[in-house]
Amino acid sequence: GIHIHGICKFLLLSTEPEFELYITPVNLDPEKPAMAISYPAVYSTYLAKRQGSFATLGLAEDSWALNEKVLYDESFIQQCIETDNEREKMFFDSLDKVKRGLCVCVFDGTDRIQHTFWRDIDHEHPARSEEREENAIEELYKRMDVLVGKTVAKCKDKNTVLMIISDHGFNTFRYGVDLNRWLEENGYLKLKEDGREQKHLAGVDWSQTRAFAIGLAGIFLNLKGRESQGIVSGGEEASQLRDEIAGKLAGLSDPEREQKVVKQVYNALKIYKGPYKNEAPDLIVGYNKGYRASWETAIGQVTDRIFHDNTKAWSGDHCIDPSLVPGVLFCNRRINAEQPRLMDIGPTVLDMFGVAVEKHMDGKALAVADADSDVKDKKKAEKK
Repeated sequence: GIHIHGICKFLLLSTEPEFELYITPVNLDPEKPAMAISYPAVYSTYLAKRQGSFATLGLAEDSWALNEKVLYDESFIQQCIETDNEREKMFFDSLDKVKRGLCVCVFDGTDRIQHTFWRDIDHEHPARSEEREENAIEELYKRMDVLVGKTVAKCKDKNTVLMIISDHGFNTFRYGVDLNRWLEENGYLKLKEDGREQKHLAGVDWSQTRAFAIGLAGIFLNLKGRESQGIVSGGEEASQLRDEIAGKLAGLSDPEREQKVVKQVYNALKIYKGPYKNEAPDLIVGYNKGYRASWETAIGQVTDRIFHDNTKAWSGDHCIDPSLVPGVLFCNRRINAEQPRLMDIGPTVLDMFGVAVEKHMDGKALAVADADSDVKDKKKAEKK
């Protein structure tokens, strides 16, 4: 056997009437990691010795403990703040050392807080508590504004380009949609006699199922040759089935709230390219505001109804139609593009460093004004 070093944090929840102690999931110790968690491998050790231990899990903020009411709101917010503080120390250490080149840092708090506290700003959300008067999202952005200010102060060189980029936007997640129940009601999925509520699609009768859903992305056809018990032939049969399901699903409405549920259904073979597009869901569901794949759909569990109130703290999401979750892009230089896209950022950075943009990349380099032209434009504007 071997010894593995881990770290965790403890939070005393109560001593009476019973003793309750919350413990975070165990993280790999960054100072003595059981396997490489950074590149170069010694980098995590350097950071730990410089700033102390820090969270190393991919999702260190325990949102599921909040969903299950093990953690309270303020405790979870504090967990998010502490994680961002750890990241801030790493960021400024790197920024001080990178005299020329690219420095990138991801701050998780904007994602975690908006996922779990959208209920603070959505008065119609099923998880909203009238007793809660705080606005965690507003307080989050105040903290982020301070971080941006500190970063701008560090970027004194006129040739330094600063970009603040979100990799996705957010919207409310009020109601879950059980896609498998919808497929069942429309004759595309069949359950075994005792199959309802079984997880991981274990209750599905594959001999009579033509389509199924799992995860948050969309719907798969039960294709021969791709799925282990596929019954749908490729080619024309599969193409017709995709169009048929997409057409019906696009008309789905929520009878209780009299709302259109789906904004658009995307055919993966038409919107994706590359060698792995056949592994994608056959159909991607672009939900309307307020709707998302249900928690049960995500784990392949078929319930007895299509719509479910989302009463969990995880009240905001971005797994809906992309037109309803635009991200943000701030830059200290003028960007000459009407509609810049996230996929354009990579080619833009390569182009700024004089590196050729590979032809296989989907994005295009954005035209970013240089510092001198920006100054001239500002002077012209001031004169006008």
